[in-house]
Amino acid sequence: MKLQRSLFVFCSIAIALGGSSLAGSEGGPLKWRGCGISKVAFMEVCAEQYAKETGVEIQLSGGGATLGIEAAGTGGAHLGGTCRAPQASLNEERPGMKLAVVAWDALVAVVHPSNEVENITTDQLKQVLQQKITNWKELGGPDARIFVVARRGKISGVGHSTRLLIMGNPDADYGEAVVRLNSSGPVEKFVEKTPGAIAITGVSSAKRRELKLLKIDGHAPTVKEITSGAYPYYRPLYVAFKPGLDSRTDEFVEWLLSDRGQGIIEEQGTVTLAQGALLAKRYEYFGNTSLIVNFEVLQARAQIRQ
Repeated sequence: MKLQRSLFVFCSIAIALGGSSLAGSEGGPLKWRGCGISKVAFMEVCAEQYAKETGVEIQLSGGGATLGIEAAGTGGAHLGGTCRAPQASLNEERPGMKLAVVAWDALVAVVHPSNEVENITTDQLKQVLQQKITNWKELGGPDARIFVVARRGKISGVGHSTRLLIMGNPDADYGEAVVRLNSSGPVEKFVEKTPGAIAITGVSSAKRRELKLLKIDGHAPTVKEITSGAYPYYRPLYVAFKPGLDSRTDEFVEWLLSDRGQGIIEEQGTVTLAQGALLAKRYEYFGNTSLIVNFEVLQARAQIRQ
């Protein structure tokens, strides 16, 4: 924790901040916007507990990872939740904005609880998403049409991660007849109610619903399989913020990284930084690591665990 604290304090002091509508304002509640998966998985409980312990209220609203990055970078919120790295090509690396990795998630293929299929290979999953496989009988299930449901947009957190991790191409697209919805919550609800449907979402929120999570290449998305790296589609969950903009923001991020915050995240069933220590060495898509305030800490912890 000393190394983590030192790195955090150094970043807080050293960063020259850009202009923001929140600059200089330390009154009223903190605002968090962004990744719906993070919000449901642990942020709601963390915000509630933090308010009880400190008296600092944190207002949460969703909207997705892209909005979370934008809000934190442009002053629309003190904190932004994101499950993907900012993209320089989209002008998302705003002056003064930093990231903290606070937990680990994994992409999962979810189906209706009545679905008989238990396992799908990566190649089969790609073909399903691109609608080259269109009937469940091709996967060992019933003779029924497959309804592919997806989060709208290639740069959404789930959309970008799916293309990067599963499809192997950030510019790849799904089939033309895919049902496209505006956020991960509606996608999960659609699959919950629709026999024959399949979607990709985050395990941290999916396991809170009445959904069946398929094994991929024989590996189930359990904490054990994710933390070992055996389950292949793990990804970090970040908080985006501007260190020094509001001392309460810095203190909340440090709390999330502390034993107290990580303990609450673990209680919600989300993979913590300690549990997923080895993943930091294996994950290849952090992007600009100079933006991540605890990147060196993550790498040092992974080295110790190897």
